[in-house]
Amino acid sequence: MAPTKVLTGARVVLPTGTVDGASVTVEGTRIAATAPGASPSPSPEGGTVDLTGHWVVPGFVDIHNHGGGGVSFAGGTAEDVLQGVRTHLHHGTTTVVASAVTGDLDFLARHAGMLAELAQQGDIAGIHFEGPFISPCRKGAHDETLLRDPDPAEVRKLIDAAHGHARMMTLATELPGGLDSVRLLVEHGVIAAVGHTDATYEQTVAAVDAGARVATHLFNAMPPLGHRAPGPIAALLEDERVTVELINDGTHLHPAALQFAFHHAGRDRVAFITDAMDAAGFGDGRYMLGPLEVEVADGVARLVEGGSIAGSTLTLDRAFKRAVTVDGLPVEDVVAAVSANPARLLGLDDRIGSLEPGKDADLVVLDNAFELVGVMRKGEWAVAPQLA
Repeated sequence: MAPTKVLTGARVVLPTGTVDGASVTVEGTRIAATAPGASPSPSPEGGTVDLTGHWVVPGFVDIHNHGGGGVSFAGGTAEDVLQGVRTHLHHGTTTVVASAVTGDLDFLARHAGMLAELAQQGDIAGIHFEGPFISPCRKGAHDETLLRDPDPAEVRKLIDAAHGHARMMTLATELPGGLDSVRLLVEHGVIAAVGHTDATYEQTVAAVDAGARVATHLFNAMPPLGHRAPGPIAALLEDERVTVELINDGTHLHPAALQFAFHHAGRDRVAFITDAMDAAGFGDGRYMLGPLEVEVADGVARLVEGGSIAGSTLTLDRAFKRAVTVDGLPVEDVVAAVSANPARLLGLDDRIGSLEPGKDADLVVLDNAFELVGVMRKGEWAVAPQLA
């Protein structure tokens, strides 16, 4: 029989709401039951963990992440990628999509082949191509010399190189070939994301109508919201078909901007992301983001040349805590943003994203101050709670 673990006494966040003093029963790699009160059946010796005074929430799902633990998803080896995945796992991210950055097209294709093998093994949930098909006007931390218009033939080359594991591609859809590329992505089951864009409101509406479904780190690397030229922000927030990514690290967004996005998009259309680079979970210093050098100081990553923000050092446990304790969001809304919504966007919500019987036993234990104290992935503790 599969080993059984029972977590009791916690405040458990379920799709129907938060249940105080609930239990979660795990058998093997799956959730067997959730129930109010004590476990309906005793567990084997040593299989019960009393989590009174703690929260149990679904494992976090990060759809936009470039690395961590001192290594890069965008250019590192397979071992590097696995090290970065472990780093984020220890911060509660049980499912991660590896994000590339702008590079030479042949290099991106070769690297996608390696990432596809890791996706096939279940180590990552797929590949996100951020660049090279983005606007030089809003390039952020991307090498302008390597940017190109979104030629559908080149887009198809990257899709093919990912061997069925391309999950998302960020495009400046106003560029020549942009809308045709969106349609191609949709045809191949890849999420088209609008980002690093200088599009107008009308151009963004056209992109969504063509099939774009994600706003890449909303507010960042796009024109600001204007009352005469509302630009992409208004178009992306108002359309119920679009999920908006938010980087809740206190650097990329003012708390009022975060509240604005939640108010207009609603809890079911927000996905917290890290947009993390190598320094996440590692520390300050000099790093490379693709071909560009980055200086990380006091946890903020900026390009050495030009000073543009270059991703983040965020982990999703920090984003979660900040959302509750600083931004004042309900815990249930934050769970939707870090787990349920990204899982649904990826088409994986039949397995992950909520604590329901039959789903993967991916969960995070937080104390009453929303500090992470435990992480379980597929029924095994990656971080075992050390309780008094």
